[in-house]
Amino acid sequence: MLLAADWNEMRYARRAGLEGSLMNISQNIENQTGISPPSGGKTSLNSPLVDYALKGLQRCWMPEYGRWSHIYHLDGRSQPNESVAHSDVFYTLNVLLGFSRVKEIPETIDLSRIFERNVTQLIRLPVRKYAYGMALWTAAELKLDIPSDVVRHIESLLSDGSSWWNFRAQDLGMLLIGAVMQAKAGQKQWLRFVHALFRFLVEKYLSRSGLFFDAPSGFRRRFASFASQTYLTLACYRYGEFTGDLGAIEIARACTRNLIKLQGPQGEWPWFFDAEQGRVLDFYEVYSVHQYGMAPAFLECAEHHDVQEARDALIKGFKWVLGDNQLQRPTLVPELQLSIRSHVRKGELHTSKLRMLRAIQNAYLLRPAGLIDPTNVGLRLECRSYELGWILWSFGQRSDLRELTYNEAFIRAPSGG
Repeated sequence: MLLAADWNEMRYARRAGLEGSLMNISQNIENQTGISPPSGGKTSLNSPLVDYALKGLQRCWMPEYGRWSHIYHLDGRSQPNESVAHSDVFYTLNVLLGFSRVKEIPETIDLSRIFERNVTQLIRLPVRKYAYGMALWTAAELKLDIPSDVVRHIESLLSDGSSWWNFRAQDLGMLLIGAVMQAKAGQKQWLRFVHALFRFLVEKYLSRSGLFFDAPSGFRRRFASFASQTYLTLACYRYGEFTGDLGAIEIARACTRNLIKLQGPQGEWPWFFDAEQGRVLDFYEVYSVHQYGMAPAFLECAEHHDVQEARDALIKGFKWVLGDNQLQRPTLVPELQLSIRSHVRKGELHTSKLRMLRAIQNAYLLRPAGLIDPTNVGLRLECRSYELGWILWSFGQRSDLRELTYNEAFIRAPSGG
């Protein structure tokens, strides 16, 4: 059965009884993950935004693998889910992290079973190092145990200080968050890594500009993405909250304020930065997940730590998804309860070389970066499951911001099927 919503009777109630299946897999979804609606007529505890994401995730589920997909293509192909095993596993852990903040989880979904099935794949697949950090973080939030062989693998990685020099910002950020959250959850063996990882962050990744480098050394170091800023900012907030280190909180607050100053005129969160100079090198691609998921994650922390401008920046960025953007159209796909991945320069859908070349030129020739003519902006027609997971994380526990979470775009979205 599929989750559905009867907005005519109740703005965010669910009902059972939708016939048929989604891509002929709904029965498998129900059998293998237990995703099925609550009993008919029951009022959802979730906001329409969160229920929208939950329904979208049903489409991304691959029952044959027991995980959510790498890509759900939006180009009309008959089999829209594309699997890339190591990416599927990471995305699934990210989605499970989001579920840890959902008020009403479909009653038959088995979070622990999905976690166990996927976390064991980390040491069998060529995953990025940040996936281990996500496993630590997700397990702590869901109060689940990590298999001992996976724990040993992560401890071995973190015990080898020489390997840290190969960490990209996202690796370090997620590993630090994961270690902090494990220690906070009572797993004290991770404490021996927490302080050392934070010192490494401050010594090697913090730029005088207030932004974060992408690596501890090398040519690539100064060229940092929005993800670099997101995960290291979140790591500083979490470390500071856990240890009481006000300096860590101030580092996070400073980066947050710098990012807000660099936000685009319609709330765009730029993709590429020169961390050395503290400026934007390229706005594109502008990703929906940054607008509705990742930026709101660290901006929520910023609100808690008195960054007064954080709330307005969050709202402005989210409204980009609702249509306040260059193309003057939402990046939502309401009939599928999904979202369009990004605004991208036309001609650059299948290459990142031009983007990197442009960034290098802008950095060394001190060229300003800005938005381009909208006629040269296209869409990347895909949705990734982790993007919906970030909605769950960033808005699952928020009872404010009703202009976003109860927006008509989510209330009026078709029920699916």
